[in-house]
Amino acid sequence: MDHSQIISSFVALFVIIDPIGLAPLFVALTKGMTASHRRAIAIRACLLSFFLLLLFGVLGEAVLKFMGISMPAFRIAGGILLFLTALDMLFERRTQRRRNQASAADDPSVFPLATPLIAGPGAITTIILLTDKASGSLAAELVIFAVLAAVIGLVMAAFLLAGLFERALGATGTNVVTRLLGMLLAALSVQFVVDGIETLIRAG
Repeated sequence: MDHSQIISSFVALFVIIDPIGLAPLFVALTKGMTASHRRAIAIRACLLSFFLLLLFGVLGEAVLKFMGISMPAFRIAGGILLFLTALDMLFERRTQRRRNQASAADDPSVFPLATPLIAGPGAITTIILLTDKASGSLAAELVIFAVLAAVIGLVMAAFLLAGLFERALGATGTNVVTRLLGMLLAALSVQFVVDGIETLIRAG
């Protein structure tokens, strides 16, 4: 695997996962949490997403096919779940739940951070395509997984620095950004569903 392929793999995963764009989302999803709690969520989300993408990279589409799930169906489901999170952000339901009950169940590390925000349909598709292209070469696949680890490392760094964004914005700024990102997440989730439906129609 030459340097150009390594760079193109890094760029593809970086653009799809978008560590910089995830930082303000992380702030919105962990608003009001302590620094230690936020750090634990960041580490857990990054580790879970890395192992999830590693699983799909090793086993490819066989994972979904084994469970009888098509990639379009996975994209539609991810879009619907992401839309529900967007509603929480828009109407401050997440904050209200935190005030009413400080439970471990209200933990965004698995959903929506690990999936579908980090290891979403786009990232899963990308890692499947990259490893499929390198199939037959163990060294090439290991390089791709190393590139994946580097991108996830950048995501973790962005999450750990997210507190700086929150302090810079203040309470009012964070509320405004939370609602704005909720709108963007809603639009993104609808696009996931539309793409999934279009793919199903073309396949049918």
